[in-house]
Amino acid sequence: MTTIEEVRTAGREGEQRAIDTMVLAFASDPWVRWLFPETGAYLTYFPRLVRALGGRAFEGGTAFSAGSCATALWLSPGVEPSGQEVIAIVEEAVSPGRREPLMSALAQLDEHHPPQPRWYLPFIGVDPAAQGRGYGSALLAHALERCDAEHAPAFLETGNERNVPLYERHGFRVAGVIGVTSTVKLWPMVRNAR
Repeated sequence: MTTIEEVRTAGREGEQRAIDTMVLAFASDPWVRWLFPETGAYLTYFPRLVRALGGRAFEGGTAFSAGSCATALWLSPGVEPSGQEVIAIVEEAVSPGRREPLMSALAQLDEHHPPQPRWYLPFIGVDPAAQGRGYGSALLAHALERCDAEHAPAFLETGNERNVPLYERHGFRVAGVIGVTSTVKLWPMVRNAR
């Protein structure tokens, strides 16, 4: 099992490796592949989406890696994703028929964000070849230790129901279920300040 001691900060020099890890980790994610169902679009736009939503973690020292196969991108209180870049990606890459349900889902997600300053986890991913070895738990424990030291809440959303128990083991609770389509859902999750 991976330990919290093996987690390190991934600076700008580790950004491309972290993005590559996310591309592998999310290749079969139901929510992400609903956004980008075509392989070419996924490989073109998903790395841009990762940078738009979580890229500021590299600048802020809140991107973490475990081994060479797992990464978590956390945004500290007051740091927000690049909304303009997200909108540009949606307009460029998401088919018109999916934009309305997408925008509705994003608006509903906003309602679940804690109103006070909070840590936000836009992405955590483990190469599928290394899943089940404790990398995700080590990454979560590492960042949540800092959240607890700051007495700050944490927020994430997952589009993969299989991930919910992992987050619950780390103190997150499901704040709601957002139906994007009849088969694609999002689970916003909140971990209260401790």
